[in-house]
Amino acid sequence: MSLAVVYSRAQDGIGAPLVACEVHLSGGLPGTSIVGLPETAVKEARDRVRAAILNAQMDYPQRRVTVNLAPADLPKDGGRFDLPIALGILAANGGVPREALDDYEFIGELALSGELRAVHGVLPAVLQAMQRGRRVVVPRGNGGEAALVGGADVRVAGSLLEVCAHLAGRADLPAAQTDAEPSAEAVAPLSDLAEVRGQQQARRALEIAAAGTHNLLLVGPPGTGKTMLASRLPGILPPLAEHEALELAAVRSVAGHDTDIASWKRRAFRAPHHTASAVALVGGGSVPRPGEVSLAHHGVLFLDELPEFDRHVLEVLREPLESGRIAISRAARQAEFPARFQLVATMNPCPCGYAGDPGGRCRCTPDVIARYRSRLSGPLLDRIDLKLEMPRVPHAELRGTASGESSAVVRARVIAARAHQIARAGKPNAWLGNREVERDCVLDARLHTLLDRAVERLGLSARAYHRVLRVARTIADLADSARIDAAHLSEAIQYRRFEG
Repeated sequence: MSLAVVYSRAQDGIGAPLVACEVHLSGGLPGTSIVGLPETAVKEARDRVRAAILNAQMDYPQRRVTVNLAPADLPKDGGRFDLPIALGILAANGGVPREALDDYEFIGELALSGELRAVHGVLPAVLQAMQRGRRVVVPRGNGGEAALVGGADVRVAGSLLEVCAHLAGRADLPAAQTDAEPSAEAVAPLSDLAEVRGQQQARRALEIAAAGTHNLLLVGPPGTGKTMLASRLPGILPPLAEHEALELAAVRSVAGHDTDIASWKRRAFRAPHHTASAVALVGGGSVPRPGEVSLAHHGVLFLDELPEFDRHVLEVLREPLESGRIAISRAARQAEFPARFQLVATMNPCPCGYAGDPGGRCRCTPDVIARYRSRLSGPLLDRIDLKLEMPRVPHAELRGTASGESSAVVRARVIAARAHQIARAGKPNAWLGNREVERDCVLDARLHTLLDRAVERLGLSARAYHRVLRVARTIADLADSARIDAAHLSEAIQYRRFEG
């Protein structure tokens, strides 16, 4: 029989659907055709595969070769199918035992010499293959990334010849390995919260944001420490759980970013420049790729000088802030990426930055200030849980030697508060649905009256109403309180007082 089937994985968002590489040899003029909705890089595989087989001193069939990548309606792109196509041709020609292919999935790009080159998106493929109970063969360059999936049987190879020798039983391919788990010191944050002088209220808001994964906006004149504070947020966040780290690593793999094995469980901190486009922020392209909001999955998206971003760019954040995902649709391709990020942003109070300064340095008119703040739409501001105006730090505090609490001390409280949330609802407070808010954020009659007055005075929307309750619940968790008290609710309300 001149038919062979080899299994591989395509790339679809952060998914990896199964692809059967069917190879058939028939009579007629020698030639190779690839069908099954292949993109240009896949069509070019016929030349790479032919050269790789010949340079490996193996026979290329002098017959009509038809390669079908099934399912036929799934677009295939990249060089990831080179290895399965080559093995299918060899198996159909009798160069590789067909029965040895049944338990494996193969991914890898071939050089003309027959060497295997690393490809993007290996981690999602390994995760899917493990769920199907199959072994996976990947290029040696992808071995460290593939080994992050615990329990998966992953083998690494450096060339086509090594894979053929393994399938023929002449040699074993080594298992994928990664470096030992790094110590806590190896991934310790470089910037410590103790370096921040003054700004006690802002430090408090940062701790609340970290404990409940709440979005945060810091407003203040230049030099008040807004960016300094925001950059220290990763140092007080809890470590990623195993499944969260794998989700983030999968997004990075699909995006073509190398995974830093030494700190792969560290939360992401993405800080795009204000000239970034909407596509750069949410993802896109003819073949959809994840953007900054997805690369910040389970981490922090930091937008410095928020009003300097194009308003259209900021508006695309509204959907992922609410749903935790981003759907990208193109004429022929659709993809969905996770985007459960924590937004932290900073802005000046006016274009010159000194509105409200006691020294009277601001010369901006009320109309100019209003236009500046109107760059941020009401719906976007409504999705930010904590808004805080930061005053200038007195010079006496800057000269002092006393420092505040370190990141390690604050992080211990954040981890304890987050543990309460996970035990109670299985998720941080910021992710609670409306019914979960009603269940976990119970108020007595006196507190309901207090909140109703705040809603009326501040003109809060229904969304803001629920966000106040989520923040109050986080403040109670930090205080190790089972119930929300008046002090917790009052503090949560004050973080909604900023007027955009």
